[in-house]
Amino acid sequence: MTKTLPKYQTIFLHLAFWAFVLALPFLLKYSTPPTGIHKKTVIQSFTMTEFFTIFALINVPFFYLNSEILIPKILHKKGILVYLISAIGLIVGVFFLHTLIKDIFFPGQFIPRTGSSFQLLFFLAISAAYRIMSDNLQYEQEQKEQETEKLKSELSFLRSQISPHFMFNVLNSIVSLSRRKPEKVEPVVVKLSDLMRYMLYESDDAKVTLQREAQYLRAYIELQQLRFGDDIEINFNADNLNGNKTIEPMLLIPFVENAFKHGVGMIINPTIDIDLHTTDSKITFEVKNKVNRQYKEEKDGASGIGLANVKRRLELLYPDNHRLTIKDEDQFYGIYLEIS
Repeated sequence: MTKTLPKYQTIFLHLAFWAFVLALPFLLKYSTPPTGIHKKTVIQSFTMTEFFTIFALINVPFFYLNSEILIPKILHKKGILVYLISAIGLIVGVFFLHTLIKDIFFPGQFIPRTGSSFQLLFFLAISAAYRIMSDNLQYEQEQKEQETEKLKSELSFLRSQISPHFMFNVLNSIVSLSRRKPEKVEPVVVKLSDLMRYMLYESDDAKVTLQREAQYLRAYIELQQLRFGDDIEINFNADNLNGNKTIEPMLLIPFVENAFKHGVGMIINPTIDIDLHTTDSKITFEVKNKVNRQYKEEKDGASGIGLANVKRRLELLYPDNHRLTIKDEDQFYGIYLEIS
């Protein structure tokens, strides 16, 4: 992931760069007269060192005028022709300043223009390169932030979609129960309040512990056991879970909902097996229910929302770290989920 440097680090790097540029003429000059070199040559070397140090100071505003004004405000908005004219004008202005400094502070001294010309072209090039790199980094950062916001918005929508879908299924269950076993309605509503507490106060967290998610699954399974009683065999295993493992809240419940929705009804000896366990490196979750292939269910508008929702959340949250396998066999339908 591309990250822009913190502001203080950027300022420090700029100061370090310019300190090096200003020190460079002193680093390259003769500190003592070498053998065979006339003293006049050494004096001229000192003069040129001082001149190029002053000229290096001029390069500071030259660098930032190009990178902060000419490129973003002229090249990007008015085109390359206007930029080239402006850059040439800036170079001519710096050359005029160069001549003025030479005439005032170094009268009579011969100082070749090739060195200062090279400096100007060099700083023009690196200021342009700096601006292009800076713009590219900023663009990538903005794109990344926009993508992150988009994913957050989509995840928020997917989470908000799960709760009404869950309530739709549970309320249908309560209506059915009130007709067949009205005495069971009250404990089911009490159990539902526990589930809603989790949905309201914990499902907005980015992650919850796997143990907490397992407690939520167990509460939902107990609610269904109140509804169906001995009419269905439910096997739920979630023992010895790693207490440090976390997971997206309400990620697993759609699979269990789906098992109860399609694994109960016109089925002889309905059975639902739910297994959740962990290793040091991964979470595995398996749900399997009996099905009746000869019985065709009538699908309503909410059918498939839960599974489509959880598949998309897995793609967003664990893009390269999950494996979802659906087993649609003769008498059984099952899912196997692995998150690493």
